[in-house]
Amino acid sequence: MRLDSKGLQDRQVWKAAGYELPEFDRESVKRATRENPFWVHFGAGNIFKAFLANVVQKLLNDGTLDRGLVAAEGFDYEIIEKMNRPHDDYNILVTLKANGTVEKTVIGSIMESLMLDTANQAEFERMKEIFRKDSLQMCTFTITEKGYSLVDGKGETLPAVEADFQAGPKAPSSYMGKVTALLYTRYQAGCKPIAMVSTDNCSHNGDKLYGAVSTFARKWAENGSAEAGFVSYVDNKDLVSFPWTMIDKITPRPDASVEAILKEDGIEGLDPVITSRNTYVAPFVNAEECEYLVVEDAFPNGRPELEKGGIIFTQRETVDKVERMKVCTCLNPLHTALAVYGCLLGYHKISDEMQDQQLTGLIERIGYVEGLPVVVNPGILDPKEFIDTVLKVRVPNPFMPDTPQRIATDTSQKLAIRFGETIKAYQASPKLDVQSLQMIPLVFAGWLRYLMAVDDQGNAFELSPDPLLETVCPYVAGLKLAPGQNVEEHVREALKMKQIFGVDLYEAGLAQKVCGYLQELTAGVGAVRATLKKYV
Repeated sequence: MRLDSKGLQDRQVWKAAGYELPEFDRESVKRATRENPFWVHFGAGNIFKAFLANVVQKLLNDGTLDRGLVAAEGFDYEIIEKMNRPHDDYNILVTLKANGTVEKTVIGSIMESLMLDTANQAEFERMKEIFRKDSLQMCTFTITEKGYSLVDGKGETLPAVEADFQAGPKAPSSYMGKVTALLYTRYQAGCKPIAMVSTDNCSHNGDKLYGAVSTFARKWAENGSAEAGFVSYVDNKDLVSFPWTMIDKITPRPDASVEAILKEDGIEGLDPVITSRNTYVAPFVNAEECEYLVVEDAFPNGRPELEKGGIIFTQRETVDKVERMKVCTCLNPLHTALAVYGCLLGYHKISDEMQDQQLTGLIERIGYVEGLPVVVNPGILDPKEFIDTVLKVRVPNPFMPDTPQRIATDTSQKLAIRFGETIKAYQASPKLDVQSLQMIPLVFAGWLRYLMAVDDQGNAFELSPDPLLETVCPYVAGLKLAPGQNVEEHVREALKMKQIFGVDLYEAGLAQKVCGYLQELTAGVGAVRATLKKYV
């Protein structure tokens, strides 16, 4: 059994092994897609393959759609060369359910894969050909929040972006430069309408995409490398829209245990590839069962009936409420708390932490007690039911190979939105007292204790990547695992950093509480567990 067009000809072998297969005529769909493409996706990664490509496959199977996806990769071209094309754009989705069952689906909804590479004339000309088509309705993106940024950590324009500003739309090398050049092609073909839809997991993602594209359009118009009308085209919501979305589906890196299941079935050629850009890709993705995609319904060139595949379309204000519900209260803060304390307590699977009485108590209080009072119910998803699903189905799923170490990545970038917004809501409320917050300060203290890179048994561990480690680690460098030390003299300036915590913790009246917890957490070996037992 090989995952390619030839290997899938013997459908009975695959079905006998328990695989769901595409139920449409792929060759005719491929021809129709090539002639009249309607959806291009940038960023051919795990969540795209596990979620969007699966939705499209279901709608091809039931006849709702008659064309499939075009996948484009603008950062790591080896993904297309070494993974998509050798497997004829097939991949396997392995859904790991909380009840222990496994669903295996061969996804065949990607009809064409392309490299968004201006140095490769044939590839880029094909991309431009697609962008001239009347049929093109939407582009979606999963390129991470960094993909939309035109500046570095110091706020200075990235060299590739600056070069693209000067050189114009002919052959840019930066991701957003290339995307904007394709939009310029669509503008030149007759100002044809399109929706540019970020589905990355960041706040007001459509604004980030618009900000990057409009900056390029203005720079090029100013220096005469693009027509002045291009700016008006990008700014006209009736022609080019940048909807907000909220996406939620856990798709960890392809796991060896899942690979073993597939090999046991007799599938060959499953070896993952680590590209020269250090991207880890495999012919399969493993994912949880739950998934949510809420999209602002703004599509100037129309859209297919994707709601039949479970995607929720609504107004921008509702998308914002759903996102804030998830990011500020009902999922992300709970994940971050588990990540920080999981690393300190030596856990290597998030699901294992859900067997820990103190850790489950911690996140239940963060979600139900401290978070829910300030959540605005978006109406289309119930906040309490959402937390219930997170705590009872999603996070405890023992078959999901997700780790606290992965989730602890970039924590300095997450605390402000995941906890700071709740603190601000308490400050603004006439009915709520910010001093009643107990668990959120305990997470802040736990993160500072985590930065010491020593676990609760006194063993050193490696901190997860974070752009501010060099900034914040010096604040805890003088702390030891010893009772009675004055922790505040070390971390005082850190606690004032609004860019990390969302608020100045002294102004919020929470600094002393954080320092008190941190003093207890650093009292010696075993102090983390003792502190959790005391307060949770």
